[in-house]
Amino acid sequence: MPFKGIKGRWIINGIAVVFIIISLGIIAFSLSIYNYYYSSVQTGLVNKAQTATEFFTTYVSKSYLEYYQSAYRYTESFEDKDSIELQFINSKGRVEVSSYGISAGSSPGSPDISNALTSGKISSWTGVNSITGERIMSVSAPLQYADGSIVGVMRYVTSLKLVDRQVFRVTAYACLVGLLIIIVVLLSNIYFIRTITEPIHGLTKLARQISEGSYGIQAEKKYDDEIGDLTDAINEMSQKISQAERVQTEFISSVSHELRTPLTAITGWSETLMYDPEIRGDSQRGVAIISKEAARLTKLVEELLEFTRIQDGRFTLNIEQLDVEAELEDSIFAYGELLRQMNMELEYTPSTQPIPLIPGDPERLRQVFLNILDNASKYGKDGKVINVSMERQSDYVVIKIRDHGPGIPPNELPFVKKKFYKGSSKERGSGIGLAVCDEIITRHGGDLIIANQEDGGVCVTIRLPISRF
Repeated sequence: MPFKGIKGRWIINGIAVVFIIISLGIIAFSLSIYNYYYSSVQTGLVNKAQTATEFFTTYVSKSYLEYYQSAYRYTESFEDKDSIELQFINSKGRVEVSSYGISAGSSPGSPDISNALTSGKISSWTGVNSITGERIMSVSAPLQYADGSIVGVMRYVTSLKLVDRQVFRVTAYACLVGLLIIIVVLLSNIYFIRTITEPIHGLTKLARQISEGSYGIQAEKKYDDEIGDLTDAINEMSQKISQAERVQTEFISSVSHELRTPLTAITGWSETLMYDPEIRGDSQRGVAIISKEAARLTKLVEELLEFTRIQDGRFTLNIEQLDVEAELEDSIFAYGELLRQMNMELEYTPSTQPIPLIPGDPERLRQVFLNILDNASKYGKDGKVINVSMERQSDYVVIKIRDHGPGIPPNELPFVKKKFYKGSSKERGSGIGLAVCDEIITRHGGDLIIANQEDGGVCVTIRLPISRF
């Protein structure tokens, strides 16, 4: 969406205020123009009527006949007949004489006539001509005898067509100017807000990269303002995280190497003592425990060393054409004895289609298979069964390893491949095994997918490409 987030709120709120102000301004301007033009027409007609009635009344005698004859002569000499209709109306509201002629004998019946006859004052009216349907303005001025009685009304009528057109034209110009102002304000707002949102988008992207492990990357500082201060803070945070990560990696690598020598000695002597006939009973059971725990620690050290190799760029693959089906079956066979000791079954479903040789590192892939089988036996031991299958899907070999344990809490599922993440599990481990597996599969051009199953348990899906592109 073009106006989402800060940009949307900024532009909508800003334009809404400008639109309201401009709309009110246009309405006020239009009303003032309307009043100006119409009051000008009305004032002109009133002045004309007032002057004419004063002049005309001077020549009106006491007889109606003289009034009628004078009205006829005045109408004949009326100079503005092209734009204004002059009517002389009797005391009953009937048109006696008209400069247009066609309205003579009619009764307009407009309020200005009746008001002028009853009040004896000039009255005006704006409305629609009942005959032509045209908007008109009329001004009626009473005509009096010398004794003050009203003999009739002198009425001026003019069309408002040109005035309406002029008011509409001026209002349209005002609306156009208002629209141009809104467009200018909108464009200026878009430009200004872009100078804010684009750096924020860049910093957001940088923050996501840092959260995904790209420590030490820096953002370009473009402005010496609050956004520039935020950029400096994120760059400093990235740098410090990178330094802390490097120290952590070096520490892990150093400790892991230091542990390898004594663990090798412990493992070797425990295996030697296991075959000593003089060690029996509880002593022999204790040596077995020592051997088992030494093996667990050795595996932990190897995982930590793999992790440090990934972190400092020394992690490499030795790619060759391999029989991935044979590698998987060898891993299953190697792990089978441990599963039997745990009273667990492993059900393997081979592919119904021939699996071609694929490019890969056999040692690394075997490491992945064993690690996932170990997790399945550790976290799914209550299910007693591990299902393994292999099949070809288009250009990929798909391997699925599934346990029937309690599964992974949905809120923890997105993080299980993160390094050192262990979640709420009580099982022992370093929390980096799946992170290493994911790195290995990714470097093979494949995918490692971990998902809960509807009927319980976790299924780990490994997708490996048949050919490298």
